[in-house]
Amino acid sequence: MPLQTARFRLSRWFSGLALLLITAIGAVSVSLLGWFVTERMLWQEGVLTRDFVHSLVLVEQPLQDFFAAPGDAVPPLAEASLQHFSRMPDVLRTNVYGRDRTLIWSSDRSLIGRRFGPNDELDLALTGAVVVEQKTEAERVAGKSEYVSLSQPAPLFVEIYVPVTDPSGRQVIGAIEFYKNPQGLMAILGQLRLYLWAGAAVAGALLFAVLFGLVHRADRIMRAQEQRLVRQETFAVLGEMGSAVAHAIRNPLAAIRSSAELILETTVDTTSHEPARDIVAQSDRLSAWLRQLLTDTQPSAQPVSPLVLGPLVRGCVQALARDLHRRQVQTQLQLPEDLPAVRADARAVEQVLHSVLNNALEAVPEGGHIVLAAVRDGDGRHITLTVGDDGPGLTADQRARVGEPFFTTKPQGLGVGLALARRLLERQGGRLQIQSAPGRGTVVSIHLHVA
Repeated sequence: MPLQTARFRLSRWFSGLALLLITAIGAVSVSLLGWFVTERMLWQEGVLTRDFVHSLVLVEQPLQDFFAAPGDAVPPLAEASLQHFSRMPDVLRTNVYGRDRTLIWSSDRSLIGRRFGPNDELDLALTGAVVVEQKTEAERVAGKSEYVSLSQPAPLFVEIYVPVTDPSGRQVIGAIEFYKNPQGLMAILGQLRLYLWAGAAVAGALLFAVLFGLVHRADRIMRAQEQRLVRQETFAVLGEMGSAVAHAIRNPLAAIRSSAELILETTVDTTSHEPARDIVAQSDRLSAWLRQLLTDTQPSAQPVSPLVLGPLVRGCVQALARDLHRRQVQTQLQLPEDLPAVRADARAVEQVLHSVLNNALEAVPEGGHIVLAAVRDGDGRHITLTVGDDGPGLTADQRARVGEPFFTTKPQGLGVGLALARRLLERQGGRLQIQSAPGRGTVVSIHLHVA
């Protein structure tokens, strides 16, 4: 048994992988962008704090004197200036350090005069750099010793070290440490993250929709091309089979027809003439079908010409008159007299209509009805010829597969008649549609271009 490979569902795989990748890329991008913006805004907060400190020290002579020669007692004027630092918005605590890393003033009086353990941020600030550190509550609780008795009312805790320079700006004479819970900054960052996530979600959804639409359309095109290739290979095999069948049947068929003609010419008893004429007619019909099979499975380059449908439809019904009468099937023709000609090959349309009528005749019960109608479409450029019957109809699965080569619902059928009919019609630029439901009959629509 040949191995069967599973069908690769491009749309399904792409939708899953694309959704996963777009979500992952969006989440990483938003996280990185949010982190970058947060760091930049905190750095900007530190720079603004430094500028404020420098401007205040520059205009306050008592502050300059205090940093130049710090003592046990803070002069009142310097104390008033230092209080400005502790009253800055969102400040939790302010620590002022001298050059020797001693805490010379603090908004927490109990810390004045103390020196704490290693502090890399303070060392960096005393070299003239602005240092901004973001700390979590856990880091604050388990952090440096100078965090003692410090309360944190909000999740965002920022530690800012600002160097203090002399009026010339060349020598660092101290450093100021600010502990902040910047509420306004937190609100802005929260809104920014919300906008980033919303923008990423919208952009990701649009990107996914566009890419999925393109891939889904490409998937449909590839599937249609695959089906077209399968049909072409099937018809190629059918052509080879037709050649073999025609070669094997032609000689026996000719012998059968000759025998029937001999009966007509030599037998006096007229009771055998009618069956003999049936044999001749069916032999001619089978011979024509074999020729048709050979031509229909090969490309046709015959030019189409204007065709009047009325006489052709009546001729096809008349050709089946004997079978219709035998099964007592009633036919109804609804063909307007002013119906314009169509652009199609008469032989091809006749073959299509003959195949559709045969299917309808075999589907309807004895005493059933077949209705043939033609109407001009609303755009005026097409004629739709319909063949409707009151047979048992088709299920949804049968309707989806009907017209495929070698698929048939008839016990003795081969499944090539309607497939050839559809192929012939597509060569003429036409279209064949089937509407059916169980218990509601079948309607076959043949669409042709107006000449």
